[in-house]
Amino acid sequence: MMILGVETSCDETSASVIEDNKVLSNVISSQLIHSEFGGVVPELASRAHIRLIGPIVKEALKKAGVKLNELDGLAVTNGPGLVGALLVGLNYIKGLSLALNIPYTGVNHIEGHLYGTLLSQNEYRFPIIFLVVSGGHTQIVLMKDNLSYEIIGKTRDDAVGEAFDKGGKMMGLGYPAGPVIDKLAQKGDKKFHKFPHGLSKYDTFDFSYSGLKTSLLVFLQDKTEDYIKKHLPDICASYQAAAIDVLVQKALKAAEKYGVKRIGIAGGVAANSYLRSELQKACDKRDITLYIPELVYCTDNAAMIARVGLEYLKHDKKSDQSLNAYPSMKLTSLK
Repeated sequence: MMILGVETSCDETSASVIEDNKVLSNVISSQLIHSEFGGVVPELASRAHIRLIGPIVKEALKKAGVKLNELDGLAVTNGPGLVGALLVGLNYIKGLSLALNIPYTGVNHIEGHLYGTLLSQNEYRFPIIFLVVSGGHTQIVLMKDNLSYEIIGKTRDDAVGEAFDKGGKMMGLGYPAGPVIDKLAQKGDKKFHKFPHGLSKYDTFDFSYSGLKTSLLVFLQDKTEDYIKKHLPDICASYQAAAIDVLVQKALKAAEKYGVKRIGIAGGVAANSYLRSELQKACDKRDITLYIPELVYCTDNAAMIARVGLEYLKHDKKSDQSLNAYPSMKLTSLK
């Protein structure tokens, strides 16, 4: 089954063609204009998607060596995300579905990230405890089977990716700050300062990052510019450890409670080298299989959307022309 997927939920315009579980193309265009504003500007993102969507789809088809009339179905993100950005991709795919007279399906962006991780595996088995970590989401999901999910923990305020970006802004690291903090932290001492590990001492799988950000702000207030510059790698390492250690801790506790021997990480923060190494070491000690996505499938991309679309269309889940974009869409099971 040949599927074209489109992803426009935030600041990446992406199109991908997959055939069954094989990725034939995955074209991603990131909008760099947002860096000067310290975050994504929704109106600018939507306008950029409008300019890019046509050329990106053509490039994906060209790289895959596939013509439009060879497609069996279409998939597109319709939530969660920026509503204007979502509508660009959704309306493009709706029009293509009508023109080609082939089915399409709307896809949950978070569900896409789960399948992005599975795309990186030669083989996998269920159930899996998934740690979903990105700029907008921090969740623990029990994936019981294909298209079957149970959310067992989530952030009560900010997502871990937000904590990195906002913390990075306090330290003058620009946007996006996550990769910069990761790189600097590799040269620093994570024991330099003890930042709070939100909700780590409570019997819950939920997360909280508001206190971590506040503690960084308070820590930096009476520090000179020279002091911050001198100790920046140490501050980044300490801050990163506080953000990541609690993720590792709760993912392991969830696996233990539910009797699951497989853990996966998904989303943009799954690219963080400290998270990948710490969770791998912890899983190795406990004889737990860890599913880690290739870096290209950590960030927003259309291959993961196409893969979910393939699963949906195999189960005859098709969307009609009345489908809307839902910026706060929740993860729900088809089964």
